[in-house]
Amino acid sequence: MGGKPSGQWAQKVIMNSMKSIWWLVTSGFPQGSVLKPKLFDVSINNLDDGTEGALHQFADDPKLGEQLICGWEGHSSEGFNKCLSAYFPAHQSRVMMILFVLEMEWVLSTGQDKHFTWHCSESGQRLGGYRTNAGACGLQFDVETRHVFVGDHSGQVTILKLEQESCSLVTTFKGHTGGVTALCWDPVQRVLFSGSSDHSIIMWDIGGRKGTAIELQGHNDKVQSLSYAHHTRQLISCGADGGIVVWNMDVERQETPEWLDSDSCQKCDQPFFWNFKQMWDSKKIGLRQHHCRKCGKAVCGKCSSKRSSIPLMGFEFEVRVCDSCHESITDEERAPTATFHDSKHNIVHVHFDATRGWLLTSGTDKVIKVGVKRFL
Repeated sequence: MGGKPSGQWAQKVIMNSMKSIWWLVTSGFPQGSVLKPKLFDVSINNLDDGTEGALHQFADDPKLGEQLICGWEGHSSEGFNKCLSAYFPAHQSRVMMILFVLEMEWVLSTGQDKHFTWHCSESGQRLGGYRTNAGACGLQFDVETRHVFVGDHSGQVTILKLEQESCSLVTTFKGHTGGVTALCWDPVQRVLFSGSSDHSIIMWDIGGRKGTAIELQGHNDKVQSLSYAHHTRQLISCGADGGIVVWNMDVERQETPEWLDSDSCQKCDQPFFWNFKQMWDSKKIGLRQHHCRKCGKAVCGKCSSKRSSIPLMGFEFEVRVCDSCHESITDEERAPTATFHDSKHNIVHVHFDATRGWLLTSGTDKVIKVGVKRFL
């Protein structure tokens, strides 16, 4: 039967106020009716989020008709368009991230209730949980070692070792000044990428076992999502500013140095403004402290008046460097190692299709964009 049933005695059950094609289920005569039987048709309409049912040319028996309508309504509503569903009471607050591990039949999740939990997808049983320092919205899993990486709003990345019904803390990474907003795991090179609201990305070299952390600075707003292309060894990062940055991770990058502490400029020995003793002895006014991004030394503004990009250290934009380091940076070292693109909307999530070279982004403007041009 095509189209909506018609007739004087047609009755229907409508859910979600959606209209579509009606399909004939069965026809016949109602049994048990004390009145004169009439031919009836039962038609239903399967929708994505519900079901619409109708009863056509039914007998003049309102009681029997009501029972049959209610029966179809209940059965169709529970069917959810023939999709099975399960309910996991995992969190007491908003769920931030869900990850399904097919090899283990596990469902991993994090929430704003500061808990990480994992369930068996077959039985629905809760296998275990772990309380984090803050609400977590970054989640990645390594199938080979059963390690899970959880990034939270405090800027910390927690690494846990999962067993069937227990977990143990391996270590924690602290490098971001803002909350961790995205994680991406490369199981081949065994490196973890973390994006943060401090606009930075950190590459944690876990496989090298040296504790190396490489910073990537290329966004003007918080990093929202990360994706990694294994075949070209390129990292794709998207930010709330709408920027898409493609990083070449096949180059030998350098770890950013730690900032040194000093009471005076390590270039000209001028005292900083809190060094009262040296200011009194030298009869000079203290200066403001800055740091060179290349060597990490504490310098004054006069000794760090120049700017330069340092792509191999992750600084794609020009940053403060001391005069001596500025002279040592060659044009080859200033060559960019990343490309920049504008998505023209505030990105929330990104997915890269390596087979087609397509990039899909979803934004806060409720728009999903598919970039058909090859980014890599």
